[in-house]
Amino acid sequence: MITSKRLAAGACGLLAALVVGLLPASATAADGPAAKEPPKVDLVLDVSGSMRAADIDGQSRMAAAKQAFNEVIDAVPDEVRLGIRTLGATYPGDDKALGCKDTKQLYPVGPLNRTEAKTAVATLAPTGWTPIGPALLAAAQDLDGGDATKRIVLITDGEDTCAPLDPCEVARDIAAKGIHLVIDTLGLVPDAKTRAQLTCIAEATGGTYTSVQHTAELSGRVKQLVDRAADPVVNPVVTEGAKQCEGAPQLKPGLYSDRETFGEHRWYRVDVLPGQELRASVSIAADRAVNRDYGVLLRATTVHGREIVRGSEAGDGRTDVLSTGLRYPKAEADGADDDAKPAAETVCVQVSNSFSAPASVKTSPGMPVELTIEVVDGPDEASDAASFGLGRGWWLLAALVLFGLLAGLVWGWISRWRVSVWRTN
Repeated sequence: MITSKRLAAGACGLLAALVVGLLPASATAADGPAAKEPPKVDLVLDVSGSMRAADIDGQSRMAAAKQAFNEVIDAVPDEVRLGIRTLGATYPGDDKALGCKDTKQLYPVGPLNRTEAKTAVATLAPTGWTPIGPALLAAAQDLDGGDATKRIVLITDGEDTCAPLDPCEVARDIAAKGIHLVIDTLGLVPDAKTRAQLTCIAEATGGTYTSVQHTAELSGRVKQLVDRAADPVVNPVVTEGAKQCEGAPQLKPGLYSDRETFGEHRWYRVDVLPGQELRASVSIAADRAVNRDYGVLLRATTVHGREIVRGSEAGDGRTDVLSTGLRYPKAEADGADDDAKPAAETVCVQVSNSFSAPASVKTSPGMPVELTIEVVDGPDEASDAASFGLGRGWWLLAALVLFGLLAGLVWGWISRWRVSVWRTN
């Protein structure tokens, strides 16, 4: 009996293999997951005249950059599409209009031929101006198109010399397009002004700034950033909150990005079923100079305006990101019919900020907002703080009052006992 079952199973498996083999290749491929688009990285290198300075490990900044680029090119993962763009590499004159157009694509973004890329880098010599803003705009065009992870790595030894095109404003405009392009900056032996400008560029797009004093630091950091581009990331979905709950975008669980001007309120809507818990968090990046004393408020209300729960955070001074969150567990429906589908409650989520800025600071585009929405199964155990509504504050306040009362009684009893013992002795 066992033998006959095994023979039948083997015959079925052979028949299934023959059927799959006879199917067209396109039919089987269509059922599989779509191939992920390879990540793109554009290395933007400053080749201005100041790169002649010999202050990195006894060699010029240009020589250190070439050495680091060769090491990076050797280590680039095969799945990364790498490009190289230069700024200040061709025009040695004094005409600012021409000098500020001096940016070119040295190696196009695409599959990497390591020999060709190294040969292109070897031809570079310190030459002209430092048009960082135009170079960033051109690099964004190099990476345009598709849904791949996109990253610009800017390596420079000085601040932009092509004002009034402010590279920090350029970075904000790139971020406001919602194309999820991150700019990381590296300063070679930077001064205070260069450090401030490169930090501003990086913060505007969610990137990082690194100060570099040695060749090994440069090559190691660029390798790390290229590898980071190859790692899978979650790209926020671009959305736009409304001025009031009515007509606000309906959000499902996920990660969202938006822009909010100083002192603005924006609304979103989320459906929560009985027995589920809404968990929301928001982060607002202060990507420019702001005044002291600021705050972020995240509220959940009913569609009629009654507040359910809130979370807030405040600051004083300088910060990069201010975040807060909330939890709202919706109780199970009492006496509900098991066959009937429970009705969802629409929760209005409000994001507000109290940031302000000096008159000299541009308020457009707004500051980056990142909103996370989760809807999970509600708490089963009564010990879970959310099931008691601690997010609303009342139970926590009552618990603290009770604890304080008991602690005061116990301490008073101990004090009286100690005094009585002291008098007796």
